[in-house]
Amino acid sequence: MSDNSVTVVGTLGKDVELRFTAAGKAVASFGIAVNRRYQVNNEWQEQTSWFNVTAWGELGENAAASLSKGSRIVVTGRLEQSEWTTKEGEKRTKIEVIADDLGPSLKFATAALERRPKTGVSAPALELPEEPF
Repeated sequence: MSDNSVTVVGTLGKDVELRFTAAGKAVASFGIAVNRRYQVNNEWQEQTSWFNVTAWGELGENAAASLSKGSRIVVTGRLEQSEWTTKEGEKRTKIEVIADDLGPSLKFATAALERRPKTGVSAPALELPEEPF
């Protein structure tokens, strides 16, 4: 496990945006809201933090095909910081989560999973028993 590893659980703020690089590699971008509820002087307070997430390749394609606005998801990955200078000369910084894995949160919902064969590899058919074991 890397020293730069994070897990974020939150709610998708809008549908996943799927784009492709000039070389044809998929990249998905989305934001998730993480709510924190706490008490101050016996009054409940709520704070929302937003995290930008990027998922590359097949993970990004699967995210776009499976997730939609309002989905509660779990993201594991690493933090990455990028810096740039605007046309006006102002320095900007952003920190985002580069996803290594993600999926639906099953705390308040159920999910039906469909296994996709790896691209370019023929996978043997799985034979499942008639009844659960």
